[in-house]
Amino acid sequence: MRQTSTAPRNNKLKPSSNLIMNGSVRVRVIRTLLAIQNGQSLASVLDPLLNSLHDGDKGFAHALLLTTLRQWYALERLLDSLADNPIDEKEVRTTIQVGLTQLLYLQVADHAAIHETVEAAKEIEFAHATGLINAILRKVAKNPSKFRKKCDKKHSLPNWLAYQLKQDWSEQYDDLMQGLRQPAPMFLRVNTAITSIENYQQALVEFEVEADLVELTSGLQLENSSDTATSNTILTKGLRLHQTTAVNALPQFAEGAASVQDMHAQLAAPLIHSALLNKLSVKNDDADGDMDTSNNEIRILDACAAPGGKLAHWLELISSNESPLFNVKQDDESIPVVSKVKLTAIDSEAPRIERIYTNLQRLNLSQHDLQQAGKNIELNIVCADATTWQGAGKKKSKLVFDAILLDSPCTATGVIRRHPDISILRTEEDVEQTALLQADILHNLWPQLKVGGYLLYVTCSILKQENVEQMQDFMTHYSNVEAIEFSDDCSWGIEQAIGRQCLPIDSESGDGFYYALLQKTAE
Repeated sequence: MRQTSTAPRNNKLKPSSNLIMNGSVRVRVIRTLLAIQNGQSLASVLDPLLNSLHDGDKGFAHALLLTTLRQWYALERLLDSLADNPIDEKEVRTTIQVGLTQLLYLQVADHAAIHETVEAAKEIEFAHATGLINAILRKVAKNPSKFRKKCDKKHSLPNWLAYQLKQDWSEQYDDLMQGLRQPAPMFLRVNTAITSIENYQQALVEFEVEADLVELTSGLQLENSSDTATSNTILTKGLRLHQTTAVNALPQFAEGAASVQDMHAQLAAPLIHSALLNKLSVKNDDADGDMDTSNNEIRILDACAAPGGKLAHWLELISSNESPLFNVKQDDESIPVVSKVKLTAIDSEAPRIERIYTNLQRLNLSQHDLQQAGKNIELNIVCADATTWQGAGKKKSKLVFDAILLDSPCTATGVIRRHPDISILRTEEDVEQTALLQADILHNLWPQLKVGGYLLYVTCSILKQENVEQMQDFMTHYSNVEAIEFSDDCSWGIEQAIGRQCLPIDSESGDGFYYALLQKTAE
């Protein structure tokens, strides 16, 4: 997806590929913010910033950078109201906004915030603006509560995005605008192949990390063997930490006991896995128990899999000793549902593929680990474009997969709390381009799904064009698709015409995710 700056002012700004990390903490934060405005992502510049600092400065730099980004557009509007004349130099505007963040949101002492910010302007060779910077910051310092209220009154998003969200979510708009400005909670997914969620929660206490158990209930109206829909209830458990914690402070993290994953993201694997089990149970019931399962292999696909969180979760469910996939007891006998699972994961970027391997190795879920554990799972990770890739290769039949998890590319507007640079990097044109890309992927993958198979469509967007409207448009193109309904016992999200939408409003809940489950009814 194209990522461009939404900031119109670009005076002396030079390309930021050679970002210089020296000078005071504030200077380094200012240079990092300038790099983001010039098109670099927060993910690419955060580590260079923090790694350039002494340990005692890292916390302040992180808070200053993230808070300035979260309040970016609100601070811009406040700055414009404070200045007698337009300020066109991006470096000067950014420096003032860093100063405003200290005064309004970080409770830095007035004299320190003003003096150090003015000195930072000199360090970046904008000494000619120090009088202006000093005057504006001193004005705000006289009545910070007044200006904080002014800043907090409206949204802190680009106007085009705020307008679209108001169109999409008029009832939730005010809460959503405030929710997007807050830090997101940190959630953990416990690897139950290593320990139980209750035991891990107790282990956290011993490490002086407080966490709450979070349970989400999902209800799906899935077809049974008598061709009627019954409610299939799924319980997803995770842990919400009271405070964001470095992963090296978590017990057994390096050994794969837990993963950092948003609570709403943790819904994906259980949903598609439950649908897959339902497909297989209906198939076996139709065979009246006489089906030969010795060569009954199934093939499943995780499309756009990087960095591998949902893939790892699905593998944990498949490979679990408690999973009914390989071992279902009937009349005190163990009868395998399938003999082998062939799981393919694809992503279009080689560096992101490497992250999949790294994450799976930490969780003991690499192909070698699965073989060593005696699991009948064949894992194939492919660097490929989901808009054109064909899982069948040169085989005649293109009906390949029993289930597909499509974690679709999106504008990621649902994770702005975690990645506040998104509001700066995204443009209105990106939404249209992303929706077209999503449609191309759907139209390529749908013909590869077997009859009776399921496709779970997931995004971390809160824009309807990428979510429910995408699904509605998709269903107009195919007569062999049925949208599976979520039942009333779902404890998350807002019901849509197709699927359900989570919004990042509650400071204790997960990010903005959309889920829609589709079933293929005919060739």
